[in-house]
Amino acid sequence: MKTMTCRQLGGPCDQPLHGETADDVIKAQNRHLKDAVKAGDATHEQAHNEMKARWRHPKQSMDWYTSTKKEFAEVPGV
Repeated sequence: MKTMTCRQLGGPCDQPLHGETADDVIKAQNRHLKDAVKAGDATHEQAHNEMKARWRHPKQSMDWYTSTKKEFAEVPGV
């Protein structure tokens, strides 16, 4: 199990996000951003919008995904 923060993934806070794989952590951030915006947290709106827009631009999306997977690999596991 590894932990990255919302901020490490491009968000505005230090909420810890846990997962066995980079994909798990990315999915946890997606849920976190969605939930924060739904709860009215305006500080997460930009990151949420960027997350949604990221997938409309395949090249940019793959660059972010590759970079995030590399960062995840460097995080020490528990």
